[in-house]
Amino acid sequence: RAAEWQLDQPAWSGRLRITAKGSTAFIKLEDKTSGELFAQAPVEQFPGIAVESVTDSSRYFVLRIEDGNGRRAFIGVGFVDRGDAFDFNVALQDHFKWVRQQSELARQAQDLEQGPKLDLGFKEGQTIKLNIANMKKKEGATGSTRPRPAGPGGLSLLPPPPGGKSSSGERPASLPTPARLPGTPITDSLLSWPQPTAAPAADVWGDFAKASG
Repeated sequence: RAAEWQLDQPAWSGRLRITAKGSTAFIKLEDKTSGELFAQAPVEQFPGIAVESVTDSSRYFVLRIEDGNGRRAFIGVGFVDRGDAFDFNVALQDHFKWVRQQSELARQAQDLEQGPKLDLGFKEGQTIKLNIANMKKKEGATGSTRPRPAGPGGLSLLPPPPGGKSSSGERPASLPTPARLPGTPITDSLLSWPQPTAAPAADVWGDFAKASG
C-alpha cells in the first residue's frame, strides 16, 4: 500500500527512463540534472515480479532493482502526475507486445523451414510433351486454298461473283458470251455456261462402243 510509505519525504527524486535491449526492458532511475544512473530494474516479462502496482493507487509501483552483481532490492516509486504513470504502463505493454509478435513470426518461419518443401524442378530423365498440332493447323489454314474442279475448256464450274477478286488479288478473265438458244431467254438470275467446243462424233462413245462390240 502506498499509504504506508513516507510520501512527504521521498528518499530520492529524479527522472525515470525505459530502454530495451533485445526482449528485455530496463527501467532506469537517473539524476534529473546530470543523468547519472541511480538504479535500474531489468524487466523480462510484464506483468511480473519486476514491476508491480500497489493496491491503493494507480500512480505508485514496486520495482525490483539489481546492481549487476547479483544483489537485488525492492523499492517503491511514484509519479506526481497521473498521466506519467499511464505512459509508464503503456510503454511496458507496447514493448512486450512487440516481443510476442517477433516470437510468433520466428515460430512461423521455423515451421515453414521444417515443413515439406514443394519441388517443381525436373527430375533426371523427366520430359514433358507439348501438343502443338492445333497451332500448326491454324497457321497453315490461312495460306491453304482448296482447288476448284475444272469444267470444260479448263474454266471453273462456279465463276466468282461480279466484282469479286481471286485469292491472288487479280481479277479472273471474263467468260465468253453465252449462246442464246431459240425460244429460251437468258436472264441475269440464271447461270451462264460457255459454249463447249464440239468434239468429233466418233470419240464420244468410243470406249463404250468397243466394249459392247
